[in-house]
Amino acid sequence: MILELDCGNTFIKWRVLSDGKVVTGASGIVDSDQALIGIVRSLNLSLVACRLVSVRSDVETEILISLLEQAFTVKCLAAQSSILLAGVRNGYEQSQRLGLDRWLAVVGAYQIAHKAVLVIDLGSAVTSDYVSAEGEHLGGYICPGLPLMRTQLLTHTRRTRYDRNESDRVLENLVPGRATAEAVERGCLLMLRGFVGGQLALAAELLGDDFDIFLTGGDAPLVVDVMPGARVIPDLVFIGLAIACPID
Repeated sequence: MILELDCGNTFIKWRVLSDGKVVTGASGIVDSDQALIGIVRSLNLSLVACRLVSVRSDVETEILISLLEQAFTVKCLAAQSSILLAGVRNGYEQSQRLGLDRWLAVVGAYQIAHKAVLVIDLGSAVTSDYVSAEGEHLGGYICPGLPLMRTQLLTHTRRTRYDRNESDRVLENLVPGRATAEAVERGCLLMLRGFVGGQLALAAELLGDDFDIFLTGGDAPLVVDVMPGARVIPDLVFIGLAIACPID
């Protein structure tokens, strides 16, 4: 069994594979290294290897790898930046500056589609990336996602306050808000949907008429109707991770 990790700045997404399939009950999201070790250890799985992608600092990543190797007596492979991987050429002038999660997502998408792709990841931040039919990464965009937009408003505008438990309910429709929660949540969502919709027009200019769209990240369901025909693949980064860190 293989433990796979997608380590963000705040959360760690994890899953365990057996014969290429996710083990039932062996996946989730945790908020600390200790929580990860505890929950995986409680499953009593026979792990043979671990691979991870991390956007944390080198020191933080090394600490996590050390904890994993000690806890489960396995070798832990960490994805690294590269100029070329599986037919995709990194489009950043400094290839190591492209976030590893973005890099693996575009590699994974290109390997699935075998054609030009637009990849949009909707998490705390929202990223979009373009890859040509020839595998050239043409660059992309980064903007705040819903959590960051919401936090900025709540932090920097004194009268913008409401119960966060209201947020899901008020997104049932997008009519103009008549309460603070409605106005903020719907306004942020409209901004997000506007950004995503704009990527479609840009993709047509950059990629031509024949390209596939991939949506990933926790907020992908909120914009899927803006992108007709888009593929929603929550574990797109893990697909790229398996390519970057193959385990026999």
